[in-house]
Amino acid sequence: MKNFFIILIMKILHLILKICGKNGGNFLGKIAYKWNPNIFKYFKVNAPVIAVTATNGKTMTNNAIGYVLKTAGKKVLSNQEGNNMETGILSTILKNCTLTGKIKADFLVFEVDEGYVPVIFKDFPLNTLVVLDFFRDQLDRNGEVETLILKINEFLKTYNNNLILNADDPNVARLGKANPDNKNVYYFSVEKYKYATTKQKEAGEGKFCPFCKTKLEYEYYQYSHIGKFRCPNCNYGDNEIYKLATEVDLSNRSFKVDDITYKIRFNSIYNIYNLTAVIACASLYKIDTKIIKEALSKFVLNNGRLEEVKINGVPTIINLAKNPTGSNVSLRILNEDDEEKELLFVLNDNLADGHDVSWIWDINFDNLNNVTRIVTSGTRAYDIAIRIKTSGFDANKIEPYLSLSEAVENLYKTDTKKYIIANYTALQPTRKELKL
Repeated sequence: MKNFFIILIMKILHLILKICGKNGGNFLGKIAYKWNPNIFKYFKVNAPVIAVTATNGKTMTNNAIGYVLKTAGKKVLSNQEGNNMETGILSTILKNCTLTGKIKADFLVFEVDEGYVPVIFKDFPLNTLVVLDFFRDQLDRNGEVETLILKINEFLKTYNNNLILNADDPNVARLGKANPDNKNVYYFSVEKYKYATTKQKEAGEGKFCPFCKTKLEYEYYQYSHIGKFRCPNCNYGDNEIYKLATEVDLSNRSFKVDDITYKIRFNSIYNIYNLTAVIACASLYKIDTKIIKEALSKFVLNNGRLEEVKINGVPTIINLAKNPTGSNVSLRILNEDDEEKELLFVLNDNLADGHDVSWIWDINFDNLNNVTRIVTSGTRAYDIAIRIKTSGFDANKIEPYLSLSEAVENLYKTDTKKYIIANYTALQPTRKELKL
């Protein structure tokens, strides 16, 4: 009866919020979880539950899986707004379940913060877990990346359902060995693309074998520590690949899986990995290839994740970057574009961002391709400006503004193509200032 009344009260609060024009975010989940931390046990689920976790790419991959399933005519419950901790996912469930805890859907698809996978799914069913990548992120909240990996590894020791892993990330691929009895481990990989390198260009984590501690050997790096690797001592990295992306063509925004060409709306190797994971997941649930192709050709994520817009007629690309790898991926996209362009980098250090912004020194600002001016803003506008200056970029072409409105106004004094990189709490204020 306690859970019944908790859900009843949450539904009344949800109705009040809707009348007031508010979404509520994770507000309902915060209250319900405080009243009963074991409430996840109460829900009745008769549909597959899919979870996506990673440092980078969770939102895109989660929403793309949901979009493919909806295109296939399935009823999908998902936290598309990105509230991905236990209280956010609980809020999504509370809004959509019956008073007795029944969840009516064909699929539940959740983006889950890396640290909360063991928390949520100790009491809630999980049929498929997709793991994309692991990088250092928000050190003052998460600690070192190894801490997160070990938490998930411990959870997976008793997990026997579908596990979809990025074979090209040594931090992720190791999870396939957490439970030797699990016969449902599936690896995805991406063939070497045009801009892959034989030496690591950006900061990364995957240098040593997690099993024998031998230094890993890389045939090539796609970005950061993502690439084709193996351990020369124990052969770690030699996995059977379930889905392999080939013939990656970022200029034409296409790639192949199983000799089928997929046309997409994105031009980043980072997103080829995300969408290959989507194909792997959809294939496990026997979604028709034609439907997957159709869905991925239309899928966009217009919330600041590689969002392409025109501002006063000026082509503008906006991307969230909340850690070194996200920033480096954004700059890699910028550098692969030969057009003249200007960059706005907005950096905040609010609680949700992490107060420690020392990670900006792992961003690779060297040899920016045809960038004629850089504007910086946010609470740490001067920190990021100094970081860019020390990389060798002409200080006379760096303009810091603490005022975001002033930064945007000065950015658009020219009609040169724009790239905008903003970290977590800076993203939506930046989009608002751009009137998106």
